[in-house]
Amino acid sequence: MIIDIHGHYTTAPPALEAWRNRQVQAMDTPAQQPKVSELSIQDDDIKETIEANQLAKMLERGIDAQIFSPRASFMAHHIGDFSVSSVWSSICNELIHRVTQLYPGRFIGGGMLPQSPGVATETCVPELEKCITEYGFVTMNLNPDPSGGHWTSPPLTDRYWYPIYEKLVEYDIPAMIHVSTSCNACFHTTGAHYLNADTTAFMQCLHGDLFRDFPTLRFIIPHGGGAAPYHWGRFRGLTQVIPLDNVLFASEMIGAVRGIDPQTGYHFDDTKRYIEAAELDAAQKYKIFEGNARRVYPGLNNLI
Repeated sequence: MIIDIHGHYTTAPPALEAWRNRQVQAMDTPAQQPKVSELSIQDDDIKETIEANQLAKMLERGIDAQIFSPRASFMAHHIGDFSVSSVWSSICNELIHRVTQLYPGRFIGGGMLPQSPGVATETCVPELEKCITEYGFVTMNLNPDPSGGHWTSPPLTDRYWYPIYEKLVEYDIPAMIHVSTSCNACFHTTGAHYLNADTTAFMQCLHGDLFRDFPTLRFIIPHGGGAAPYHWGRFRGLTQVIPLDNVLFASEMIGAVRGIDPQTGYHFDDTKRYIEAAELDAAQKYKIFEGNARRVYPGLNNLI
């Protein structure tokens, strides 16, 4: 089995973005905020957007299951206050849950948290618990920079984050470290902000002692770990190289970079072929494609 641990609903029905635009436009006038009941997305709308996109690519590339979460750039925790973020995250998570119910065993739920800059992380706990206990999600996205590129939150090793970590450990689920849209003109969202954030999160964990307090806490740092693979010399001098047991297959299909690479003829997000072409034996490939994912996301074992 091949398990893709990084997918976002980047092709959600247009009604979702239209509702969000109304919410953002009225965020300073609560009385004009759109009601959740005003968002209408039918099962056929979901099927149309999934089957022509993510599911078609999975079948084409031989991917059996994908951990699926809300579109990262849509999280936009820097927009509005906690109440805005809370309603928005609830809508997005409920939509992901509907996808998992329509395609059991194909799409496995991952949620977003209602983070807001400067707001205590305890406020995220109810949504986290709902996603795990009611929706059966196996992971949550954790934004280390809800300010959108200005980095106003403490490092991930700070006790500020501990209420979230305590719940992750309690439910034995990992968190994917994933920022959202950059509102800082200095950092392009996908070309700089994502990669900077992954590297920053890696270095925060490397430099701190977080895992002494939470020895069973698990993080996934996506996008190849940012710049981490290209600075092995520096990181080896500080600690050690990441072993094969800590590498998981992911594609972020259909993600930040779409289209076909004219140099190879393959889609940019067709990453499965890199593992297949690597000088790895069958046991090593099994770890990357399936075994490591089952160990890091124990909830998968109850679903696929």
